[in-house]
Amino acid sequence: MKGASLLKKISSLARDFFARADVLLLVLCTVCTVFGIVVIASATLSLDTLKNVYVQILSLFVGLGLFVLFTYIDIDTLADNWVMLCVFNIVFLLVLLPFGVSGDSGNNGWLRFFGIGIQPTEVVKVSYIVVMAKHITYLKTKQDLNAFPSVAQLAVHFVVIFGLILVTSRDLGSASVFFIIFLVMLFAAGLRWYWFVIGCAVIAAVIPFAWTHVLSDYQRNRLLVPYVPSIDPDNSGINWQANLSKISLASGQITGRGWGNGPQSQSARAGKHTDFIFGVIGEEMGMIACVLVIVLLIVIAIRCIQVGLRSGTTLSMLVCFGVAGTILFQTFENTGMCMGITPVIGITLPFISYGGSSIVSLFAAMGIVSGIKYKRKPTRYALY
Repeated sequence: MKGASLLKKISSLARDFFARADVLLLVLCTVCTVFGIVVIASATLSLDTLKNVYVQILSLFVGLGLFVLFTYIDIDTLADNWVMLCVFNIVFLLVLLPFGVSGDSGNNGWLRFFGIGIQPTEVVKVSYIVVMAKHITYLKTKQDLNAFPSVAQLAVHFVVIFGLILVTSRDLGSASVFFIIFLVMLFAAGLRWYWFVIGCAVIAAVIPFAWTHVLSDYQRNRLLVPYVPSIDPDNSGINWQANLSKISLASGQITGRGWGNGPQSQSARAGKHTDFIFGVIGEEMGMIACVLVIVLLIVIAIRCIQVGLRSGTTLSMLVCFGVAGTILFQTFENTGMCMGITPVIGITLPFISYGGSSIVSLFAAMGIVSGIKYKRKPTRYALY
């Protein structure tokens, strides 16, 4: 009897989940991740090990579990614990100072425990979206979002996290993602246009100092080389990965050379299954597969925006827009890196690139979006 009762309860929960959770979002994310695993398996054939494939599969299952878990967690309850989330963000980033190790991208943004690598910025990214959404919502509903004190608060909030990322890991790629999330959420919240103009002026004033005193020569060259070819004229130095990725994309043409048959994807070059996996897709599966991947990721972002607009609350809307901004920016930047039109700054292709921290964090973020859909709202949210 107890067993039958338990099965009945599990069945009821399952029906409720599939009826109210964002199953479309779950399916889209899972399809992208499974496709990514197939590409990673091909890109790592030369390594004679399936370790990367196993890690990605395990990350997928952990991510699916977190998707379900966060679907049932109320976003308002989660955001009400913003103090704990802030402390978590700061402490987790500061841990990189004594214990951070270098990853494939060369920055110091990884922690390793018993052979398992964790990228704190990927984890913090999710909680940062929630905390920033809470902060903006408070200022929008309780004060005047466009008043100078409100904008100053938000600017300090962002600068602290942005600065911590640069100081603890020197990870310019992750820092840029946080910057885009910040901008997207401010725009979605209805910040007046003149604050963006003022912000651009402040950034323009700060750039010369940061360029000279914050960025290293290597970082400066990485940012400039797509637009100043003379920095690496024969593409054998700082631009070699992006150049080989362009060759891969061009050689694949429309339909590709076939799984496991790409000369570049089967070479021993580093980064082909992580930041430059888009080149592997183009070489082995062609332009058609590249376009389909981009379309799928855009659809995922649009779905997040749609859930946010239907959520009925400012907080939920901002969280959904923050997640969508992450997907869109990383997709644009990663594909741009592989085509040689944007700087190589260590940005992964969402759900596709190898990386356990990225997969798990993305599914957690999507679970939060699903939870926003799960929580029924009485009214439709108006953007402004």
